[in-house]
Amino acid sequence: MLRLLTEPRTARWVPSSCLLALYKVRSKRVVFDGVAAFGPQEKAGVNVTEKPPQPLRTRAHSLGAPIRHGRLQRRGPWQTVRVALVFSVSVLLVSGGTIAAVATWDVASSVKPGVHLAHLADTPGSTAAPAADVAAISGGVDLLLTGTDTRSGQGGAFATGAGLAGSSGAGNNDVTLLLHISKNHQNVSVISFPRDLMIPVPACPQSDGSTASASSRVMLNATLARGGLSCVVLTIEKLTGVQIPFAAQISFDGVSAMSNAIGGVTVCVASPIDDLYTNPPLHLAAGQQSIVGDMALSFLRSRHGVGDGSDLGRISNQQVFMAALARKVETGGVLGNPVMLYSLAKAATDNMVLSDTLTNPTTQVQIALALKDTGLANMVFLQYPAVADPQDVNRVIPQKEGAAVVNAALVADQPIQLSGAPGRAAVLDKSAPAAPNPTPTSLSTPVPGKTVPATTPTPVQAATPGPGGAVLPATVTGQTAAQQTCSKGN
Repeated sequence: MLRLLTEPRTARWVPSSCLLALYKVRSKRVVFDGVAAFGPQEKAGVNVTEKPPQPLRTRAHSLGAPIRHGRLQRRGPWQTVRVALVFSVSVLLVSGGTIAAVATWDVASSVKPGVHLAHLADTPGSTAAPAADVAAISGGVDLLLTGTDTRSGQGGAFATGAGLAGSSGAGNNDVTLLLHISKNHQNVSVISFPRDLMIPVPACPQSDGSTASASSRVMLNATLARGGLSCVVLTIEKLTGVQIPFAAQISFDGVSAMSNAIGGVTVCVASPIDDLYTNPPLHLAAGQQSIVGDMALSFLRSRHGVGDGSDLGRISNQQVFMAALARKVETGGVLGNPVMLYSLAKAATDNMVLSDTLTNPTTQVQIALALKDTGLANMVFLQYPAVADPQDVNRVIPQKEGAAVVNAALVADQPIQLSGAPGRAAVLDKSAPAAPNPTPTSLSTPVPGKTVPATTPTPVQAATPGPGGAVLPATVTGQTAAQQTCSKGN
């Protein structure tokens, strides 16, 4: 909204969509028998003349005569009617069919340049197509979200020398998630990759045009500093065998801002959570707790305060939050409200580093709309299968059997079903009603002419999903969005 003076000494709030029209009224005035209009026109029986330019009234100061200032013309009744008409038509246009366009302009005005993603040549998957209409995106979606622990630019306690010493610059990708939406939009998988996962990393392009060499053993959370967002994408592509056309990176203040944008989330706490290592410190009593802003950030970052104090425990704690968020979004009608979706897209644009395939706000809304009819029972949150690293007890490596099932399901675009329990820091809410079982869905139709390569660039052998999708081993932890779980303190 922009403030525009439409009457002397009287302020009126006018939608920004009217500004251009009103500007034209001011800058190109034409007279129809004394009535102003938009530019030179011809009309039968009406004399149309453009007002000649008025010369400037100046007098030399040396003459000693004061300069006489012109008086503003009084606005006639027809001119007032014209302004009112322009305003009314503009309001009707906006309210009648251009809400999405205005919202898109508002978001696009704050878009920052996106990150161009490099991809492995032999990973199957759809590429990002330009967004057009405000409708669910066509086909499937693979989107990577990484959370950096950098203190640079975060301000507050993070701006101190001690804070910056923890992590600065690009930082470490302590959170790496892959969102997979099936081509038929009937199934969603959100896969959390352990921070301490030791895996092969491909060559990663650098901002200066050089390339960081490939390596057979790198900790996953070092890949962001190794080559930026694109390097994280390349690494997960190599691990899973799936091409990832969309990616986003978020920092501490971005998490707080996104939490504020959604209005916070209510989570269940099974036993008190206390973590003095987060900023701000986290203290949550048992019961239903509403968390928002910096408190939501501390909840998502907490490791020492939940489960067994490990990164794997933190993953299941984050899944409690994500499942609660999914339930709030569905029950609150957010996915059916384009204005709310564009508001969230603006928050994402303002607070995230996006791939150049995501900078169009309509693309973000289209991806969100693909979740509208999925159903909570068909949204699965899981931890990528991992076991202790025999070379280092503080690290993990992919668990071959489970990883093979997950990778094959992603490549074949098949539903994923859990058979195990929630993770180390989560328990089922005994007071909540039993969660519904996943709805049987038809398998996604393969893209004509597209085949899955016989060999995928993964460190484990791929398995073939069954006709109803992939059932994961009981050792793989996670939950559906329909399951109400509680976080448990350490």
